[in-house]
Amino acid sequence: MKKVQLERTLQSLDPIAHPIPAAEQYPTPAGIAAELVYFAAGRGDIVGRSVADLGCGNGILAIAAKLLGADRVLGIDSDPKALAVARRNSTRAGVDVEWLRRTVDGFHEPFDTVVMNPPFGAQTRQADRPFLDAAIASGRVIYTFLNPPSEEFVRRRIGASGGSITDRLEYAFPIARLLPFHRDEVRTIAVLLFRCEVAKD
Repeated sequence: MKKVQLERTLQSLDPIAHPIPAAEQYPTPAGIAAELVYFAAGRGDIVGRSVADLGCGNGILAIAAKLLGADRVLGIDSDPKALAVARRNSTRAGVDVEWLRRTVDGFHEPFDTVVMNPPFGAQTRQADRPFLDAAIASGRVIYTFLNPPSEEFVRRRIGASGGSITDRLEYAFPIARLLPFHRDEVRTIAVLLFRCEVAKD
């Protein structure tokens, strides 16, 4: 599948209709999701690999990974309404993705690759930390979006685990007015993407 076709498919997916503010359920833009997964495929981290999407929301990253040839794909989210949307979206996209309702706390099932757009901790302080810990425990390779102010913490946490950051990419996420406290129709926020390799025994 070409990148433009992937992006078009991802644009057709339903969003979460009523996002939960505390969970920071902001959608990953289709173009950026397509770029992430294409980049990961180019690094050998998608095709034929097992992939977990932590905090999968509407399933966009998990579905993109499956569309580009991942073997087993698992999407995890604690919100049943988000998972219902993700299931519908995977059916629409014609891909077989496993969906699991649970928090990421204590998750450590081994996967070749973890992809995630976790909460940044803007609404609930340190909400990103359980996601990072679960990704480190589970994945050999991690692709994670993060808030630029948390970059040094993420670097230290990855380093303390014996892992390394191989790539750092900068993005601008357009965030539409989804929640009651949003004032702007669209607000653009700076976001980083890290690719990390985690040492496993």
